[in-house]
Amino acid sequence: MSLTVVGSVAFDALETPFGKRDKILGGAGTHFSLSASFFTQVNVVGVVGGDFGDAEWAVFERHHIITDDIEVVHEGKTFFWSGRYDYDMNTAHTLDTQLNVFETFQPKLSEASKNNRLVFLANILPMLQKEVREQCETAEFVAMDTMNFWISSMKDALIETIKVVDCIIINDAEARQLTDEPNIHKAARMILDYGLKAVVIKRGEYGATLFTRDSYFVVPAYPLESVFDPTGAGDTFAGGFMGYLASQKEITEETLRRAMIYGSVMASFNVEEFGTERVDRLEYNEINRRFSDFKRMTHFDEIPFERSVSA
Repeated sequence: MSLTVVGSVAFDALETPFGKRDKILGGAGTHFSLSASFFTQVNVVGVVGGDFGDAEWAVFERHHIITDDIEVVHEGKTFFWSGRYDYDMNTAHTLDTQLNVFETFQPKLSEASKNNRLVFLANILPMLQKEVREQCETAEFVAMDTMNFWISSMKDALIETIKVVDCIIINDAEARQLTDEPNIHKAARMILDYGLKAVVIKRGEYGATLFTRDSYFVVPAYPLESVFDPTGAGDTFAGGFMGYLASQKEITEETLRRAMIYGSVMASFNVEEFGTERVDRLEYNEINRRFSDFKRMTHFDEIPFERSVSA
């Protein structure tokens, strides 16, 4: 039961139709590790500045996340992102990005982080992702994320990184851009041909899809009446997905499918409040109850249809 994530630990400023936050804890590494911590032990690798205070560290401590590999540059500032969402919560409008100490981030992994069974490479420079993967020689299952910027600016390097991992978790627009294929099923098959064991394509309010060489599995999004902030939902999904896999003795088709459900469960909590607020105070009984809700929503009896012919 061990998992390493390499990614950003940041501050966010957010504005949605339902409210506003000027400075809250964010970053891919943060959202992922919080989500995964409900299932397994997590080592997070990242970098922060001297402005990262006790209140932020306390969030990691409450969830027993190992932060030994978060580098602190005391004279620098933590990565900052500011964004706005309109009523279309699928689209974030970036207002400001300040890379700060993250601009020169060079992941430094302890032996414990290198030797974990599972590794997640959050959205960072593809070459850095590949370097981290090469350091984690004994990892049983390595997954990665990416973004449209890397696809458009360094596609060849990104593809070389994809070839050395087991799974990629991206959204539908990124899958189409990566393959130049508008059909999402064909795009997923093309990505699998790079040698991956699994491709997970996130589709926002329409759920997520798992593709393997021999199967196809779809999970819907949890029906919510209020979505306050979708920031970090994808990383929270990945945290639930990888965290559950890390809690299992082996990775099979069945565990991958259950991991998809747990990923969707965790993402559904993330969007209910701003930043990490909801997941930070989440309890296990809530996770299990929502997992059961997913099971009820997607269950049906297999009764073959028989057409009656009247005389």
